[in-house]
Amino acid sequence: MSTLRWQAAARATGLLAPDGTVAATIFAEMSALAARTGAINLGQGFPDVDGPEYIKEAAIAAIREGRNQYPPGDGIPELRHAVADHQKRHYGLDVDPDTEVLVTTGATEALAATILALVSPGDEVITLEPFYDAHAACIAMAGGTHVTVPLVAAGPENPEGSFRLDVAALRAAASPRTRLILLNTPHNPTGTVLDRAELEAIAQVARERDALVLTDEVYEHLVFDGAVHVPIATLPGMAERTLTVSSSGKTFSFTGWKIGWVHGPADLVTAVRTIKQFLTYVSGAPFQPAIARALADDDAPRALAASLAFRRDLLVEGLEKAGFGVSIPQGTYFVVADGGPLGFPDGVDLCRRLPELAGVVAVPVTAFCTPGSPTAEALRSRIRLTFVKRDEVLREASARLAGLTP
Repeated sequence: MSTLRWQAAARATGLLAPDGTVAATIFAEMSALAARTGAINLGQGFPDVDGPEYIKEAAIAAIREGRNQYPPGDGIPELRHAVADHQKRHYGLDVDPDTEVLVTTGATEALAATILALVSPGDEVITLEPFYDAHAACIAMAGGTHVTVPLVAAGPENPEGSFRLDVAALRAAASPRTRLILLNTPHNPTGTVLDRAELEAIAQVARERDALVLTDEVYEHLVFDGAVHVPIATLPGMAERTLTVSSSGKTFSFTGWKIGWVHGPADLVTAVRTIKQFLTYVSGAPFQPAIARALADDDAPRALAASLAFRRDLLVEGLEKAGFGVSIPQGTYFVVADGGPLGFPDGVDLCRRLPELAGVVAVPVTAFCTPGSPTAEALRSRIRLTFVKRDEVLREASARLAGLTP
């Protein structure tokens, strides 16, 4: 019997059991555990406060003005122009809002529609590992072959940093069958911000293999300590082969609105639009004008990044005092902690016990890896926690973690 697409997606994410049943994701399991035990949920990455009030008011005004029916299939003109203006203002990219921008139902739909549009059965798609779980699922649904390249944690091979790209592994992984290189920077779950040298190495591979690049940049404004986000589309020869994805959810703390976008060469965006129109068609009519207004505001993302840097430091300090090894993130709102120094060699086991042991919920980093891969084994003892919570929540979580013992 042939494998159905849902089975391929479940298998790619480690959820398909031998008997054909599908398990709940570790994220759902941990969130349910938090609800059942009353533990502080630092596993799921969503803010516990809303973004700026004026953005909410703009959406309310749009509802009252009757902007509640289907918006244009590409997204409203105001938002497409706002995306193009944002890319020009921040990165010097010239983007045609009429032919090179597509509004989507969050970044996840943009990624899914792009992969389904551009990847054929047998094509290879390279991703970083760890990877956002939807990457593997979408590649499997498209019939592609998922090839991973590790981000290497601090250690003998990477003594001076936290997580860095294994460039040699990237070059070895690329082949004549490489159709797409899928990036995520700033990176979930590690918090790595790929530097220019790493991006130039990726760009060289893409040009040599005539591969397309799909880059997930939803955390583009949430970087710390002087780290600089460099869109790969700004590098020589890359704009014509790159589709760039971002969204409003992380930048403005409205994750439930699901307003995302993708931009790139007109012919590639047309291909993505062809798939997207048969997924959600359109969505978020009254939210689109609110996000168009928000994208003109550069102060809100800067304020959020500064606040997150402070909250990151709160959680990192608490984890270090508890005895965890900690990789300091350069971006996003996640931190990776190593339970090995505390005598917890298995992150999955630790996460399942953590609510009882310390009243805190996290997720294992292996949930972002191919089951049984060398990277999964290398990161087996690590867990991911979010710091996009209120200061008082993080202080309480740190106090609880301080009493953790094996």
